[in-house]
Amino acid sequence: MATDLTQALTHPVALARLRERIAVTTEAARRAGGYLASAPHRPIAPTDGAIARLDAFRRPLQDSPRQAHEVLRELDEIGSPATTVQAMGRYFGYVNGGVEPAAAAAAILAGAWDQNVGLPSMAPAAAVLDEVAAEWIVNLLGLPAEAIATFAAGATMANFTGIVTARDALLARAGWDVNENGLLGAPPIRVIVGEEVHISALKSLRLAGLAPGLVERVPVDQRGAIDADSFPTDTDALTLVLLQAGNVTTGASDPFARIIPGVRERGGWVHVDGAFGLWAAASPALRDQVAGVELADSWATDAHKWLNAPYDSGVVTVRDGNDLYRAMAMHAPYLATADARPLMHLSPHMSQRARGVETWALLAARGRTGIAELVEHSCAMTTLFAELLRDAGVDVVVSPSLNQVPVAFGHEPGRAGDDALTVAVTQAVQREGTLWAGGSVWRGRKILRISVSDAATTADDVRASVRAIIACWEEVRAGAIAPHL
Repeated sequence: MATDLTQALTHPVALARLRERIAVTTEAARRAGGYLASAPHRPIAPTDGAIARLDAFRRPLQDSPRQAHEVLRELDEIGSPATTVQAMGRYFGYVNGGVEPAAAAAAILAGAWDQNVGLPSMAPAAAVLDEVAAEWIVNLLGLPAEAIATFAAGATMANFTGIVTARDALLARAGWDVNENGLLGAPPIRVIVGEEVHISALKSLRLAGLAPGLVERVPVDQRGAIDADSFPTDTDALTLVLLQAGNVTTGASDPFARIIPGVRERGGWVHVDGAFGLWAAASPALRDQVAGVELADSWATDAHKWLNAPYDSGVVTVRDGNDLYRAMAMHAPYLATADARPLMHLSPHMSQRARGVETWALLAARGRTGIAELVEHSCAMTTLFAELLRDAGVDVVVSPSLNQVPVAFGHEPGRAGDDALTVAVTQAVQREGTLWAGGSVWRGRKILRISVSDAATTADDVRASVRAIIACWEEVRAGAIAPHL
């Protein structure tokens, strides 16, 4: 056997391919290092010229092969300048986290491993790392010890997995087997959400066959959290409630402790969309903001947002692993397995990359206190943002709960009719390049939404960003930039 292996590896074609792969992988790491070294010295958003040069990629596929190193050179020289710099401390858009060094390095190694972790027998090391990372997350978040967590392709897929699991469990309790009978003719499931439910949860409901247009919406308070006094008290065993940890504009979370017990006592299911806000539970200083979240039946979050793992690293957790298995398992003779934790039976994915490797590396590097520090640091930087902007006369529309700062611009804080001014400032900020933050709407008012999700953000980054925002505001007010909607 050893002789056969030696002969196979020393075959001229195999040896040449191996050498090429080693060389191009090494070159990719070198180019990646060069990108990281140059990123702090360029605008956060790419220039118009860099974007224009992307047209070089838009060409017919050539007939003949090209050398891998030539393809990599083109990818770097044309693609790298046209990227958005998201991991250098001054990207504040869309709750996109940066990436922790250990996780980024693990992604390179995991790429070389090239493991399909659908079944542990295909990827033993990756499967164990996935299992350990998932267990660590359950423990960090204070979720029930018996709960089962698994990785998914982002928070939307995590929400979808949790909602399908809830749907099938509720119907099974009512004597209806979705696997055998489908949804046509099934007992109707009542769905209750807050007015500020995230669009990913609504999309997940639609994909699960639970019409978003028929959901009941409960009023929310000034921070966007559900008003517990307005929540229905007549839920039953065919009720699915979607709650939220971390409003995407304000960071506020729903009052879990006041809502969940009653729903579950009456037989209903509570799913929590905690794409970023659920990580507050990992901080002793912040976990009171999500008090009672552990009482739910399922949870969705994202390691690639606030935790700063690479894309895509969604996580779904279900209290009862049997419910998750019922909804997600798939069977075929060639897939028969005695593996204790076959991942293809825990999510919609069959073949899947080893997502858990990067999150394991991040958690192993940070430790429990390091994760708490990461979350608390972002919140401290968010508070600093709000304080500095407020001192400069900017209207902080809602005081920060976690890591979100919605602001608006006008001659007087809270003055109506300044939407055009806020839009113009937002556009000027995005063009100026010191930082990037996105525009949105809160209670009918245009805002600039600042999301502090990158662990690399420092107080110096915040101060530089505030100076840039104020300078753009002054330019707009002086007429140097015309405000328009």
